[in-house]
Amino acid sequence: MKRRALFGGAAAVGAAAVGGAVLGSAAAPADAPRPHGTDTVPFHGRHQAGIATDAQAHQSLLAFDLVRGVDAEAVGRLLTLLTDDAERLTAGRAPLADIEPEMAAVPARLTVTFGFGPRLVRIVAGPTAVPAWLRPLPPYPTIDRLEERWNGGDLLVQVAAEDPTTVAHAVRMMVRDARAFATLRWRQDGFRHAAGTHRPGTTMRNLFGQIDGSANAVPGTEEFDRVVWRDGPEEWLVGGTTMVVRRIAMDLDTWDEVGRTAREFSVGRRLSDGAPLTGGTETDDVDLDAVDERGFTVIGPAAHVRRARTDDPTQRIFRRAYNYDGVDGTGLVFTAFQADLEHQYLPMQARLAELDALNAWTTPIGSAVFAIPGGIAPGEHVGQALFG
Repeated sequence: MKRRALFGGAAAVGAAAVGGAVLGSAAAPADAPRPHGTDTVPFHGRHQAGIATDAQAHQSLLAFDLVRGVDAEAVGRLLTLLTDDAERLTAGRAPLADIEPEMAAVPARLTVTFGFGPRLVRIVAGPTAVPAWLRPLPPYPTIDRLEERWNGGDLLVQVAAEDPTTVAHAVRMMVRDARAFATLRWRQDGFRHAAGTHRPGTTMRNLFGQIDGSANAVPGTEEFDRVVWRDGPEEWLVGGTTMVVRRIAMDLDTWDEVGRTAREFSVGRRLSDGAPLTGGTETDDVDLDAVDERGFTVIGPAAHVRRARTDDPTQRIFRRAYNYDGVDGTGLVFTAFQADLEHQYLPMQARLAELDALNAWTTPIGSAVFAIPGGIAPGEHVGQALFG
């Protein structure tokens, strides 16, 4: 056969195959699951979305530095612009200046959450308005190997959705909005299990294979409200919370060299289902006093769950972590929300830095603290109460 005839025949067969595939996909079975691309999460309310919201599959954290000369009025204009665009995007509507409006039509449970660093608060409301806790975490020299490119920031924007294209478009709009007011300091992208691969509410696995976040309070409960939401003393933070971001590099190569028993012992939970080594299910309490037949504690002194746990029920946090894996390595973008950072987060972090078996395979390389203002009503911009 001549080459022209051969390729012509192949093209015809390929076109027929593609056409058949397209026609076949159009005739979806009646019991096929409904696409979640049009699902939305309300933007307005007492609290910002993206905290108590069931964690979406994809997330990008953006930290901006305000440019020199930006004053309170300029910050207000920036937040007004960001709020308006976030309100539209989360509802599946294109922002006014969106030059790719078609990309806004699939919100896929998009949430956009904003946080403030100490410099932004100082510019808007003066140095006395900056809470004492709104500063970098104390140094943990035994574990930290912080890189400046992952630290700090004046303004945080957390973008999360079930669809990575939706996240990318929203991120692009946020960066465009901020261009005249701030520069992008860092961006941290993360992922969880894809939407639909597990039942809603299933705890994610990190890249060590561990079920990550088993001890979290459940959104919508009194415990969650007590752990997360802040009632004062700062009026502009009522209905808000505090946020810690830690970028944690994970050494999977050396983790691969450890047997399954040692892996579970280092955490204090079974890898299969996240249940405590003392028995039960993932949601059962860990029995730190249980001993084995030789008289040794089942949960070792350096096990992660022992170091993270405290007898004080007021010293809990809500974690909302995401995996990362790419040219910058492999690890966890760890985020923690708590009403009182000094009382809830710092004691736990100090115990983990002092002695935690997982420190052999994990290294914090980035750290930041933000104030997350409360939610807003229609017609307001995020953080409006800070402006008095």
